Amino acid sequence: MFGCMVKTGTANLPLHPGKAPRWLFKRMVSLSQGIIDVMVYEYGVDELLKRLSDPFWFQALSCVLGYDWHSSGTTTVTCGALKEAVLNSDHGLFVAGGKGKASRNTLMEIEEYGARFNLSASMIDDLQYASRMAAKVDNAALQDGYELYHHVMIFTEHGKWVVIQQGMNEESLYARRYHWLSDSITSFICEPHNSIVGDDKQEIVLDMTSCSSESARRISVDLVNDNPVHLMRDWIELTRSGSQMILDQWIKPGYKDNVMKPPCLDMPRVINWRRMKEIYEFQPRDYEEFLSLRGVGPSTVRALALISDLIYGEKPSWKDPVKYTFAVGGKDGVPYPVDRKVMDETISIIRQGVEQAKIGEQEKLSALRRLNRIIPLNEF
Repeated sequence: MFGCMVKTGTANLPLHPGKAPRWLFKRMVSLSQGIIDVMVYEYGVDELLKRLSDPFWFQALSCVLGYDWHSSGTTTVTCGALKEAVLNSDHGLFVAGGKGKASRNTLMEIEEYGARFNLSASMIDDLQYASRMAAKVDNAALQDGYELYHHVMIFTEHGKWVVIQQGMNEESLYARRYHWLSDSITSFICEPHNSIVGDDKQEIVLDMTSCSSESARRISVDLVNDNPVHLMRDWIELTRSGSQMILDQWIKPGYKDNVMKPPCLDMPRVINWRRMKEIYEFQPRDYEEFLSLRGVGPSTVRALALISDLIYGEKPSWKDPVKYTFAVGGKDGVPYPVDRKVMDETISIIRQGVEQAKIGEQEKLSALRRLNRIIPLNEF
């Protein structure tokens, strides 16, 4: 089984309606194919996956392919172009899933590709598990207000993979992109983020993957493994009219106006007690196994986290794991100094891919102009 995955980044992007015109998408596929061919030849498939899991490299690639630099479509259209680009390649590289209804086909497509290219049954099972858990973590264990609507897994014949998925915040109409890379890690649910970057930091986010949520994860497992009658008692105590914490219980010296408000009292009003009984009978060994079970969604995760916090005093993390603005840095050192080595390396690899791609000279020139518009190389 997987020890682990690295979440390599997150990006926030505004919703732009519409779709890429066919003439543009056709050229995006052609250029993608050329860049992939060069990348695999020069650096190998594993390095290509590593680059695709880097949100800055992915963003730069999207811009070079000709798509809007700051749009939710940079994810969906670029992934769609990559999916078509590898269909006829011989790199042992496969792309499953997509946007909306296509995302629900991910597990089936993994199985189909696996059968077609003689991947072992255990490898197919592991890939499907990774796909499901990446979605579960970002939709249930990390509750940041973005509901997933796009999910793509890019994987190799050797079982290495990248997951690129995107969620939408219906109030702000912004999308947030999540990058995952299979690498030597040990857990899906404990600090899986290598770096998370975005334009917007939410004030309150339930992050059950945080290291500081370890005790809350343990209590959550204890709660579901105990008789559901006890869990129901705790839930009723927090949800019945007038029973939630009174403000006097949160008065602490040293806080503004002597009052510290709890981080969140938004307890789900409905719990599937039949499912909770089934989970109790299953007796999950740990939080990852609990989270992997069917029927365990955001409401269940949130209810257990709140009971753990407000009744048993084991607080989960309420901090948004986004760490800094989506960029490679700013010229004024905001949000942090420009990492010239990363920037130069990114642009160099994409430039090399464009120059060696087997496409028309006019298309190459247009792509290189777009690359220079992203980051003028003479500045370095």
